[in-house]
Amino acid sequence: MKINETGRVGAINNYNRHIDSQRQETYSKARRKDEVTISTEAMELLQAQEKAQDPRRLERIEELKAQVSSGTYHVDAGKLAEKLVPYFKSMTEK
Repeated sequence: MKINETGRVGAINNYNRHIDSQRQETYSKARRKDEVTISTEAMELLQAQEKAQDPRRLERIEELKAQVSSGTYHVDAGKLAEKLVPYFKSMTEK
């Protein structure tokens, strides 16, 4: 009487090989390093943000805020009109 048949031993060996390969895949995945890449759009946003934090610009903003809160800010109607003309032209063309 045979206790171990040759077919059964091969099946167990295949199972063990499969388990070992899964362990190695898990180990290799764990050793991978993360990478971060920043898109060109994100780089442009970062540069725009840095420009917005320019000390001269921040100083000018604070100056304007102070003028508005004290009521001494004066709007130049000519400049305002120049900026609004292209907007209204595009609205009439539609």
